[in-house]
Amino acid sequence: MSTAPDTTDTTAARPDPRGGPAQQKLPLFALLALATAVFITSLTETLPAGLLPAMSADLGVSESATGQTVTVYAIGTALTAIPLTAATGAWRRKRLLLAAVGGFALANTVTALSSTYALTMAARFVAGVAAGLAWALLAGYARRMAPEHLQGRAIAVAMAGIPVALSLGVPAGTFLGDALGWRVAFLAMTGLTVLLLLWIVAAVPDFPGQERGERPRMLRTLRVPGVGPVLFVTLVFVLAHTILYAYIAAYLDDLGLGGSTGLILLVFGAASLASIWITGVLVHDRLRGLTVAGALLVAVAAAVLAVLSDTTALVYAATALWGLGWGGIPTLLQTAVGDAGGTSADAAQAMLVTVWNAAMAAGGVVGGLLLDAFGSGSFPWSVLLLLLPVIAVVLYARDAGFPPRRSTAGASPTSGA
Repeated sequence: MSTAPDTTDTTAARPDPRGGPAQQKLPLFALLALATAVFITSLTETLPAGLLPAMSADLGVSESATGQTVTVYAIGTALTAIPLTAATGAWRRKRLLLAAVGGFALANTVTALSSTYALTMAARFVAGVAAGLAWALLAGYARRMAPEHLQGRAIAVAMAGIPVALSLGVPAGTFLGDALGWRVAFLAMTGLTVLLLLWIVAAVPDFPGQERGERPRMLRTLRVPGVGPVLFVTLVFVLAHTILYAYIAAYLDDLGLGGSTGLILLVFGAASLASIWITGVLVHDRLRGLTVAGALLVAVAAAVLAVLSDTTALVYAATALWGLGWGGIPTLLQTAVGDAGGTSADAAQAMLVTVWNAAMAAGGVVGGLLLDAFGSGSFPWSVLLLLLPVIAVVLYARDAGFPPRRSTAGASPTSGA
């Protein structure tokens, strides 16, 4: 989720009329292009969830088989994020971003036109590959476009595409698919992606990649103090979140709230957006505290859902707490791993992308096993149990990973982008 840090990039220290980091304000138009890329990445991944019945009927396979289009996407991302980041380290950043976004246009077009399950799965894998490249690039791109004291806020703006996709994009795509057919929904994604390509060409600044001798090795990066704790927190926190989120419809249906799933997701998305705004304002000085607060809020939400879910108002309140706790977590973890990685931030961010998507895939599998074995009521308890080690590691990793005060060197545009 980051661009390669370029220790030889002197352009980052000079005023840049295209919106470089020497400006003392955020280049919002360019950052919103990155946010749209994040939106497309997240929506492409989750859109099939709302279109399963129609897709399975057209492709002649079961709904459970069609559901694997989400799994194969995550697998494509997890398998390729690290090797692609290493292979494209020397590419100029804008060229790489255009290639990644172009991959989504291709994959969504093939998905929309495909009449066979095998071709659809292949297209979804390609979309996952494009996502791995994009996630390893976007957060660091945002950092390099902003002055040092606004880098956390820049990442928050870029990452706003995630809750927008989950709370508004998926319901809108589902409505479009129901009204005009699931293929139209994917073609609409292609149209939006083409517009984004033009937007990037016009508004997003370019930055150089790395010289070959500067590219860090992954295993060496894993031994950098602080990287391991951040990756552990990412793995367990995302696993906990996905167990509940991936099966939220089943959970709410068992509570008798199946008809309110869209509204509850809207509450979650609105709270997530508020969380992203708060995180963007405070992340520069309060990264550790915000991470602990986020984990505690999600834990409280899980506890409420576990013991007080028979009261509808409390389900909505817990959902709002969940969104407030979760919304800023992508920004916080990306910032933390970028700071910890320092000159190896590109490798650290690629590892974060891989761990994140592995946790999402595992969350879908674990959630399904829990649902079959213990029912949906086990989800909140599982979330609560998993968040205990998350909080413990964040509190323990005060020297590196989640320090009380962020290192200026770790956050600089030329060492941590």
